[in-house]
Amino acid sequence: MKLHTQSSMNHRRDEEMSMSISQNTPPSSPKTFKHPRSLPRSINYLLKEQRLLFILIGILIGSTFFILINPSSPIPKSYDPIPSITHTSTITTPYKMSFVTGRVPVGIGRKRMRVVVTGGAGFVGSHLVDKLIKRGDDVIVIDNFFTGRKENVMHHFGNHRFELIRHDVVEPILLEVDQIYHLACPASPVHYKYNPVKTIKTNVMGTLNMLGLAKRIGARFLLTSTSEVYGDPLEHPQKETYWGNVNPIGVRSCYDEGKRTAETLTMDYHRGAGVEVRIARIFNTYGPRMCLDDGRVVSNFVAQAIRKQPMTVYGDGKQTRSFQYVSDLVDGLVALMEGESIGPFNLGNPGEFTMLELAEVVKEVIDPSATIEFRANTADDPHKRKPDISRAKELLNWEPKVPLRDGLPLMVNDFRNRILNEDEGKGN
Repeated sequence: MKLHTQSSMNHRRDEEMSMSISQNTPPSSPKTFKHPRSLPRSINYLLKEQRLLFILIGILIGSTFFILINPSSPIPKSYDPIPSITHTSTITTPYKMSFVTGRVPVGIGRKRMRVVVTGGAGFVGSHLVDKLIKRGDDVIVIDNFFTGRKENVMHHFGNHRFELIRHDVVEPILLEVDQIYHLACPASPVHYKYNPVKTIKTNVMGTLNMLGLAKRIGARFLLTSTSEVYGDPLEHPQKETYWGNVNPIGVRSCYDEGKRTAETLTMDYHRGAGVEVRIARIFNTYGPRMCLDDGRVVSNFVAQAIRKQPMTVYGDGKQTRSFQYVSDLVDGLVALMEGESIGPFNLGNPGEFTMLELAEVVKEVIDPSATIEFRANTADDPHKRKPDISRAKELLNWEPKVPLRDGLPLMVNDFRNRILNEDEGKGN
């Protein structure tokens, strides 16, 4: 009983203390509002210990530096805010320095291009790659090595501006480039007659794929066509306006008509899709790196004379051809690509030789005792072939410079070394 009374008294005392505390304490709020003091505190920070003075001095130094490195001269409209280059370099810059006046270091005036060369491991393609690499471009070679050889471009292996892709242009490929040189196609009768269906597929599907790539990425496209589009010509010499005399169902038509179709596709993509295109019609070309046994007359004569074999002349030997050295052709292709004219343009040497005259030149250079062997002529072999290059002279400022008697010894040295290595490999 005594315990119960004491507990009740304790409980009453606790309630009285609780009420007393609650009366003296103001009601709580969910959030205490602070007096806004951020602005005065920021100003106090700037004024304290002369911090404002240091900030003003920093602004003054920065302004002085900017004025010193940017003189108050008017800036041309073509100004491109790119760090200036103060040293001469053989590597070209990827920007056009159009605002530079006075003497410009070598290689700075043009944009470095990213270029793809289909058939770039072939005879002409490999020489074109050499020129593009030498002038500072990044080059991608696409080749399926049907007639191309790795040996033709292996001197570029290890160069960071060279890339080699084993690929057949009949299948699509995705790349990012500025220019496309489309050379991929077997060009000698022996090779394009070997698989005529494959030849015309390369000319049609391969050209379609590369034109589609040019359209997709906005690249400039150059087609290497051929003088074979003129067939067995009824006009002599041949102008670009001549439509040709071609057998559409002959043994050579896979190449002749294939190239004519490729030209059609190229112009259709230009007119219909706005693709920048160029068309070159290449006449007989010779030089180092030609295939030894490709059936073309110059390589045939040279290889046969070096091997001490009779030089084979088909027909009576009075059919004519014109022969240009490969460096002249490469210069013409680059001039066409860099120019503003679409074409087509004849690229060849107007110097005309009969097959018998060519055989005599080869004998002079290699072996005066070489003999000639006559055989029946092949089907659809043109009787005359000579380019009219007045259009290329006028619009491209191009014409061949290397005469046959100067260029042929360079080719002979290359062939002699390769035939010697070939014979050593056979144990002869």
